[in-house]
Amino acid sequence: MNDLREAASTLRVAAVQMISGGDVSANLGVAAPLIAQAAIEGARLIVLPEYFGVFGERATDKVAVRERDGDGPQQSFLAEEARRHQVWLVGGTVPLACDDPARVRSACLVYGPDGERVARYDKIHLFSFVRGEERYDEGRTIEPGTAPGTFDAPCGRVGLSICYDVRFPELYRGLGELALILVPAAFTATTGAAHWQLLLRARAVENQCYVLAAAQGGLHPNRRRTYGHSTLIDPWGEIVAELDEGPGVVVGDVEMARLGHVRTELPALAHRVLR
Repeated sequence: MNDLREAASTLRVAAVQMISGGDVSANLGVAAPLIAQAAIEGARLIVLPEYFGVFGERATDKVAVRERDGDGPQQSFLAEEARRHQVWLVGGTVPLACDDPARVRSACLVYGPDGERVARYDKIHLFSFVRGEERYDEGRTIEPGTAPGTFDAPCGRVGLSICYDVRFPELYRGLGELALILVPAAFTATTGAAHWQLLLRARAVENQCYVLAAAQGGLHPNRRRTYGHSTLIDPWGEIVAELDEGPGVVVGDVEMARLGHVRTELPALAHRVLR
């Protein structure tokens, strides 16, 4: 599947943008029609943002609604929606129970068109930021993952990552040759305005692959503002599609011809010396 000649010539993909709150059922009720919209527009791979199921008043709210691996309303929702629309569906993050009762694993879960789970990636890099009254420390409520994640889709090898991971290029270098990188996220308005597009375009250019980022985007019930700007970026670093703020869907095509063309014109991956 890593061989571009074996991959589908074009795969339509979509990023769902949301402004999630603290009620899991309400959030899933918002996500469902957005998934349906993406499927109607022809998307075969659809990504939901980080914290799509719960974005609570407090960081501990996600711990309160944690699910056992393989069992819970968010996981059931993802499996059912993937099967209903016959798509590859990526749940940006689902809070899964771990050995520490005060923390969760922030897991990106991938379901195939038959509704079966095909991949799990637990967020490795945990966000911490302090500026004035704005303070975040994910390590208080999240146990970091230890292993990178990929899966094979019709377009080829897909690399999994979550939000803050995008600042660590070595994560993606270790995944091998990729057709697509996924970045479900909930970037703050402060860090997003400064770095979001810069980081996403850099990851696309240096890995010579597409990057699809599904974001939280707007003012949440807890008064926190996320940056939004869900986007699809091509291997040359050009923006294919983008949505600034508010709930919605970004749809675009991953084109194998474009991938091959960029890598032929500028064979940077073959020129790597340090590995």
